Amino acid sequence: MAANKQKILIVDDTPQNIEVLAEVLGPDQEILFAVSGRDGLDIALSEAPDLILLDVMMPEMDGYEVCTRLKAEERTKDIPVIFITALNQEDDEAKGLEIGAIDYITKPISPPIVRARVKNHLELKRYRDFLENLSSLDGLTGVPNRRRFDECLDLEWRRALRSGGPFALIMMDIDFFKAFNDNYGHVLGDDCLKRVAAALATVARRPGDMVARYGGEEFVCLLPETNIEGAVQVADSLREKVISQGIPHRFSSVAGHVTMSFGVAVMIPSLNKSPTDLIKLADERLYQAKQTGRNRIIS
Repeated sequence: MAANKQKILIVDDTPQNIEVLAEVLGPDQEILFAVSGRDGLDIALSEAPDLILLDVMMPEMDGYEVCTRLKAEERTKDIPVIFITALNQEDDEAKGLEIGAIDYITKPISPPIVRARVKNHLELKRYRDFLENLSSLDGLTGVPNRRRFDECLDLEWRRALRSGGPFALIMMDIDFFKAFNDNYGHVLGDDCLKRVAAALATVARRPGDMVARYGGEEFVCLLPETNIEGAVQVADSLREKVISQGIPHRFSSVAGHVTMSFGVAVMIPSLNKSPTDLIKLADERLYQAKQTGRNRIIS
């Protein structure tokens, strides 16, 4: 049940206010808190809360600045923000809404109103997340689709550009899949793609890692903060996972079951490189794997 709890981040420089709000909201949500704007930004980036209750009047960095920064950051721009403040002037409320807040609650708070508004905004957030998740999944296999992969690739590339860490990509392709489809039929071909996708998805477990369907029988694995040794190890796990499914393929020239070929590329992002360069490199190595016998990893 706890896994279904939505996260609420309360940012207020007065701990007593945080305690009151946490008590009002009760045990149905997971409550996170910060007593400064800067800490609130850090927690929002690391924890991705579903809703932020944000005090306006705080030292060093007020709520308006925090909200402005949240809306300027790709990872936090879609998190709904409710201002909770003693300010009740119309201009103050308008300013908060203009910079991206979705609601404005004045102090002293009314527990029933806070609960009702928080409940409504959390339900809207859950519904938006559902629709977004639905549009980002491949309709056949259920893993992230090409659109979602492109979005995550761009986001993780920019993050790696800031951190200076290595960034790995694995391109993979089902060996002799056309022969599989031609001989077993498209129904079994679709079933094969589903089973392969499900097997691959079990390997990418870290936050940020992703297996997606790139197109046709080709899949891709995104591995932020991963060096070449780690990426090859993941590729080998992916290869073995697919083999362990034991999907019969009498029309393959390399085995009596379904296998895959893998191309592994690693880069440290820089201003004179782009995600396209990483894809191209991984794709070239996948081509080499297919040209030199298939069912293998080239890195």
